[in-house]
Amino acid sequence: MAATGTAPARTPVLQAVSDAAGFNRGVGAGYVGILTFELHFPEAGSLKGKRAHLRSAKAQLQNRFGAAVAEVDHHELWQRARLTIACVAREAREAERLLDEAERYLVGQEWDVSRFERRLVDPED
Repeated sequence: MAATGTAPARTPVLQAVSDAAGFNRGVGAGYVGILTFELHFPEAGSLKGKRAHLRSAKAQLQNRFGAAVAEVDHHELWQRARLTIACVAREAREAERLLDEAERYLVGQEWDVSRFERRLVDPED
């Protein structure tokens, strides 16, 4: 590392080796599937109760689908939460499949789910 905290520039030899080996050329970036939805927890009588449901939902989404999960709205409400998940896959159809399965999982649980919004992102666009 340089004194300024930035990584040193690649030497011409390292760059030539990298280019000859095919690194940084023609590599697909994959796809990111994003799903945003609202959850309603009718049994939650406090923020503590809501958090217990959220911990469970987030852990299951992370473990089952490898998703990154964030609560993005309704932080102060006892019975509602808005979550966004992101799944990364090599191909678009795989990202769509992960979102479909996550949606089916959520609908089959004890909480109510509404307002699904989805987006598929190609990082190369």
